[in-house]
Amino acid sequence: MNALDEVLTRARSLVDRWEDEDCGTVTVKDFCRYAAALNDADYIDRARKREATGEPVEAPVLFLAATMSWEDGPPERELRPDGLATRESPCTAGLPVRQVHGGQTVRLLRAPVAGSRVTASRAVTSAERKQGRSGPFVLLGLTTRFTSTDGTELTAVDETIVVMEALDSPGAA
Repeated sequence: MNALDEVLTRARSLVDRWEDEDCGTVTVKDFCRYAAALNDADYIDRARKREATGEPVEAPVLFLAATMSWEDGPPERELRPDGLATRESPCTAGLPVRQVHGGQTVRLLRAPVAGSRVTASRAVTSAERKQGRSGPFVLLGLTTRFTSTDGTELTAVDETIVVMEALDSPGAA
């Protein structure tokens, strides 16, 4: 079985099997760090003023969708050759493949508020083998749903990942 067939087999065995990740309690500091990365000083000023007066502080619009990981992040030596962490590389562990993100759709339903606990539920939703001008590839569909502790859905992200043979693997295009 070649690497793409293995990715397809692994992915199909995971379709619609949801895994939950506790993202922890989101804070104004988390929101402001994200806003600073976007150079959004106005958000930071508004958030800090609301925090100082005891008012609820909502996250910036794409905060949940843009956060790639809720962990500190892997050291560089633990990244895959394509620069991705294992978490962003479903069904590919140990295989000579490379990936690119094929697109993303974000549904913003309700902004998380500082002090609330968030859970991310993620599943592979589809897996298809395709053929392109540069050769075969596997198209993975993934969905991540972010919810509050009461089960309210905050944000949902549907993404597509294109998995190809590594450039240096036998038979790669």
